[in-house]
Amino acid sequence: MLFAALALTPAALLGQNPAPTPPFAEQAELSKVEEWVLSQGIAESIAPELAAILGVGSDRLPVKLKAFRTSDGTNLAFAVSTNPKQQGIVISALKTIAQKTEIYSVGNAWLTDRSGTLRQTIAVDASGARVLPNSSRAAKFKDIKDFFIKKLQATSPTTTLSPSPRISATAKSGR
Repeated sequence: MLFAALALTPAALLGQNPAPTPPFAEQAELSKVEEWVLSQGIAESIAPELAAILGVGSDRLPVKLKAFRTSDGTNLAFAVSTNPKQQGIVISALKTIAQKTEIYSVGNAWLTDRSGTLRQTIAVDASGARVLPNSSRAAKFKDIKDFFIKKLQATSPTTTLSPSPRISATAKSGR
């Protein structure tokens, strides 16, 4: 029931139809990324302005976060809400710009959930954030989502069901 409420809240608040649900295998992988971020991510929060435009509240949204900086200075982030009332996942590609006395971010952020269904797309620049049609940045969303799936797979290469050689060797070496 909570999952159903999560799936309907952003679409109802923002009046947009969600994109089609991705295949089952991709859903399972995104759930695993969410678990990885919740268990190993750092505690942060999403700014009230960004949370409001994403439709997940008007206060700072507490999240667990995994972020990686690209060679061009863009931060790719996967943030999972830790607020039981405002669950969701925010994936972003933002670059921090410092000009004289101003510091701001430029890029995109997407609201999704465990299923990987794209719920909301926003663009962020010096003038603030604005809602975009999901189709306008869907390919970039998929690329960044795939980036995090690959990062998870790289950190936990033992995804097969067969026993690992280390376990077998240990079992055989016992007296």
